[in-house]
Amino acid sequence: MNAAIEPVTPAAERCPSYYSATLNQETDYPTLKGEVSVDVVIIGGGFTGVASAVELAERGLKVAIVEANKIGWGATGRNGGQVTGSLSGDAAMRKQMRNSLGEEVDDFIWHLRWRGHAIIEQRVAKYGIACDLKHGHLHAAMKPVHMQELEASYAEAMRRGMGDQVSLLDRDGVRSHLASELYCGALKNSRNMHLHPLNLCIGEARAAESLGALIFEHSEVLQIVHGAKPAVVTAGGRIEAKQVLLAGDVYHKLEPGKLKGLIFPAMGGIVASAPLGERAQEINPQDLAVYDCRFVLDYYRLTADGRLLFGGGCNYSGRDSRDIAGELRPAIERTFPQLKGVAIDFQWSCAMGIVVNRIPQLGKLSDHVWYCQGYSGHGIATSHIMGEIMAKAITGDLERFDTFAACRQIRVPLGDQLGNPLLAVGMWYYQLLEKLR
Repeated sequence: MNAAIEPVTPAAERCPSYYSATLNQETDYPTLKGEVSVDVVIIGGGFTGVASAVELAERGLKVAIVEANKIGWGATGRNGGQVTGSLSGDAAMRKQMRNSLGEEVDDFIWHLRWRGHAIIEQRVAKYGIACDLKHGHLHAAMKPVHMQELEASYAEAMRRGMGDQVSLLDRDGVRSHLASELYCGALKNSRNMHLHPLNLCIGEARAAESLGALIFEHSEVLQIVHGAKPAVVTAGGRIEAKQVLLAGDVYHKLEPGKLKGLIFPAMGGIVASAPLGERAQEINPQDLAVYDCRFVLDYYRLTADGRLLFGGGCNYSGRDSRDIAGELRPAIERTFPQLKGVAIDFQWSCAMGIVVNRIPQLGKLSDHVWYCQGYSGHGIATSHIMGEIMAKAITGDLERFDTFAACRQIRVPLGDQLGNPLLAVGMWYYQLLEKLR
């Protein structure tokens, strides 16, 4: 390695969220200056990039991460913090993957649902990562048709041996778990988890660093060099590697020739209330994470210091909302009328990478350049699953990578110009169907 380092002040910009205000430790990784040589260079310091770095470093490879902002700066450090077994695009996966997996496709998707949980739990334990990890989740029904869906999910979980981890709740059962009249039932799941995602990501970055990984912040990649000697180039330096992994999700504009029109930003809003004190225990006595069954859903949980963290809605224009708290307050007060007028201490947006068919996108841009992106709002667990799959692929085990790479993806002409309006129309259609159900 032949690189000088340039310190970055800890006060460098982060989204003004609850998560950034409650970091265990701010990152202060250097900006890339000079030339570096590694086995694998990863573009993007979110969950996909960091999880892949840990996997690769544990396999003995020399890894570098280059992040345009700070570790966990994007959706990784801004999401709802729920780790659930729901896979975006599972129906499309089942249809397409049946060609390669045959009758094993149902088992493959079922086990995929829970693989991210295991990776996260094992990593938190192995590296001592403090990220407020807790178990317990409710998938809540707002109308009878939702309960039919939850009953089918419950039956599948029972058939798969999860009888000690799931239970169906009727209206009264939900009331014993939540001080809300909004739901007619729910599926309770003790395998699902919730956590502080930014502290998890930074903890994983520290783990990768302890294994020899190099991490560079404020180092936007301007060019990917393909060919026999691949490299990434920033304004201040260059990293040469045997393999390159592009893991920037919706936050980059690299490789437009092959990636344009495949993934689009959808802006979700999240708020965190002032600490609720005793009311936190009153509204959610078992400290469960919750989301409802609608296509455009609300999701919420309590933070470690007793705030209500609440997210919902979705803006498919690709632009931030001007008043997230104003937009979400009616949903909060509809869910918990006793919190009418509660103070909102934090509000922020989260850009999710939406894929038209909702199947995560894994592929190769050239012989030594890989990409992985597109979790459509289910990123915490899925990114860890994909990090494992990408690490295996880069080290020679292509079985699971090939399963995803073989899936046909829908490319929208004109990229964001047409993609985001089409997504908005699609969401309007599904919201209309939801009202008619």
